Amino acid sequence: MLVVAAAIILDKDKVLIAQREAGSNMEFRWEFPGGKLEENETPEQALIREIKEELNMIIEPVEIYKAVRHKYKDKDILLLAYICRLLHGEGKPIECNDFKWVAKEQLSLYEYTLADVDIVEKLKNDNRYLN
Repeated sequence: MLVVAAAIILDKDKVLIAQREAGSNMEFRWEFPGGKLEENETPEQALIREIKEELNMIIEPVEIYKAVRHKYKDKDILLLAYICRLLHGEGKPIECNDFKWVAKEQLSLYEYTLADVDIVEKLKNDNRYLN
């Protein structure tokens, strides 16, 4: 099973979503950015590294939000989603096609990767983070 970490980056009343690159698996679908853990790397360390590489942002993982196990045709993944705080950076789509800051009401307007759908649903019904 492949372990992947995803960052739910919050800023005021919005959350950041990223669009997958052309040619990637599930190209142009939206997701919470992140990636695979490298050897001897914690999920929090992976998130800090991946968000810097993908978006040129510095984040701080705050807490685990949801764990999702999803079986794709070619792989089985465990997606660990963390609530994260933005510390520095405006963002730049380096290893993604695009990114957006969206309000809770806008979350349903995008087509997400299959593993991210459960996280989106939880966020839409959660009043702790997005108002």
